[in-house]
Amino acid sequence: MSASMETIERLLAALPGLHVGIIGDFCLDAYLEVDMSASETSLETGLPTRPVARQRYSLGGAGNVAANLKAMGVGTVRCFGVSGDDPFGGQMRRIMAESGIEAGELAVQDRGWDTHVFTKVLIGEQEQSRLDFGNFNDLQPAIADRLLSDLRRRIPELDLLIVNQQVYRGIHRRSFREGLIELLSGQPRLLSIVDSRSYSDEFTPCLRKINDREAAALCGSPPSLEETVGLEEAREHGLTLYSRWRRPLFLTRGERGCLVFDADGCTEVPGLLLICRIDTVGAGDSFLAGAAAALAAGSGPVEAAELGNLAAGVTVQKLFVTGTARAQEIRALAAEASYRYHPELAASPHKARYVPGSRIEIVSELPAGRITHAIFDNDGTVSTLREGWEQAMEPVMIRSILGDGGREVDEQTLRRVRERVRSYIERTTGIQTLVQMAGLVEMVREFGRVSPERILDEHGYKAVYNRELMEGVNRRIERIRDGELSVAEFTLKGSIELIRALLQRGVRLYLASGTDQEDLEREAEILGYAGLFEGRICGAVGDIRHEPKRKVLESILGEIRLKRGEQVATFGDGPVEIQETRKRQGIAVGVASDEVRRWGLNPAKRSRLIQAGAHLIIPDFSQRGRLLELLFPQQGR
Repeated sequence: MSASMETIERLLAALPGLHVGIIGDFCLDAYLEVDMSASETSLETGLPTRPVARQRYSLGGAGNVAANLKAMGVGTVRCFGVSGDDPFGGQMRRIMAESGIEAGELAVQDRGWDTHVFTKVLIGEQEQSRLDFGNFNDLQPAIADRLLSDLRRRIPELDLLIVNQQVYRGIHRRSFREGLIELLSGQPRLLSIVDSRSYSDEFTPCLRKINDREAAALCGSPPSLEETVGLEEAREHGLTLYSRWRRPLFLTRGERGCLVFDADGCTEVPGLLLICRIDTVGAGDSFLAGAAAALAAGSGPVEAAELGNLAAGVTVQKLFVTGTARAQEIRALAAEASYRYHPELAASPHKARYVPGSRIEIVSELPAGRITHAIFDNDGTVSTLREGWEQAMEPVMIRSILGDGGREVDEQTLRRVRERVRSYIERTTGIQTLVQMAGLVEMVREFGRVSPERILDEHGYKAVYNRELMEGVNRRIERIRDGELSVAEFTLKGSIELIRALLQRGVRLYLASGTDQEDLEREAEILGYAGLFEGRICGAVGDIRHEPKRKVLESILGEIRLKRGEQVATFGDGPVEIQETRKRQGIAVGVASDEVRRWGLNPAKRSRLIQAGAHLIIPDFSQRGRLLELLFPQQGR
């Protein structure tokens, strides 16, 4: 389940009129960026110094929740907590004031309390051991009484209260918790939600937000650091806790999304499928802020989880910072969001369920409708002319990042660049080449080995890559023309036969690719199937804003307008075409092809395609008869 744009717009429009309170552990995140080029040996210790080139501060803990609420547009955000009488407390208040957060009820304890600070030392891309302040705090009874009194006075103004417990030595000592729970129990009209690392069981008046590992621990089976909590296990834990608490529960699962438990049972909100680098610091706070804001606006728990999911999806893309999600960023992500489906199945081939007597894997039920239109991705689905494009792209990217000094680079740097490039290619397989090259531009800048004036734009790097790739493609084409190789050696097994079978059924066919339009048409002609698509061939046109596969789908569903009972099916080996088809409720057939052999299963593709939303997974088209029976149950083969 994923939120519609109408839902997101309605929720975001309601936020400026809301009043949300937060009581909890307000912290400060301090980022110290060290540049060792200015290091010297200390005369006193004989150790190298760590020169701080830049320092930056952001709100953490309950403060990060508050910052996210304001960033996404909540009108009034009021804080109830404690800071120390120290420079860090002053910095915290300054940031709050600049952000429009109401900090009048943020008490100052001048003795026995240091402002909670998580100091993160960064050397290059490596975060060093943290320096933490506030681990020995002791809340004074008078300050505790003042907090509860201030909260009681402000409750009539609030649409919702968030209870945060971030640290062990924070405000939530036993006596304070008991007083807070008693206060909330006497306010049945106040909607409240708690996010507590240690005391979720105690806050009976509140909805809960917990993660899957916390849920497992609360159910008596804490996982080890290496263990992953599976979907069925998380669902079982959530049902147990909902039965215990009888209040709606958000059980977050990181990149795998969220499970919502309420009177309607368990609803899965899938995680977002992001191809960029991510930093999960503060993601839980962003989710909580989004979910809480939606609840305050009158949404049910599932809609609330969807907004929280998008808010977290925005902030994890912000590296080395405790990020916030602004309304426009949430809106932009919602418009383009792709979701991560069946992550456990994707990682577990042994759990695959097949059509009896075949290698056709059934991932989920096919949407209803008679197939009248079909889209075929070209490269890797029909054609294997470009097989090995990754081997062409990798050295181009590595050389571009290392620049002219690549020959003298040390082994550690080379390994880091190579691993980064391979990871990036893996994540971006199937998207438009120009978008991949835009990512390369960012990596070149990030590693800083090429002077800014010599960094190319995405078009420049694409031209370099295309030259390298086309050398190999053109050699293959020449060998086909010379009769050394046959056309059949460069098409996936059974693909042309399936295309012809669909054409005979009157299905309107489209060919789509991230390859440039001119090259796509030429290669389809050489391999002999261009005519089967009757001119409906769509490739890239050199515009980074133009995604050919998306354009084809929009054309089918927009201009052609499927009639009632009609359906579109897409066959592809990349996530983009699968994602776009899934968004539009079409039938998505993932072709997990081994392009070297031209038949058989590629396990890595299988995993990607399942998570992109494929309904079926096939290794090739050799069992096209069984596939046609499945897709056209009334017509058979």
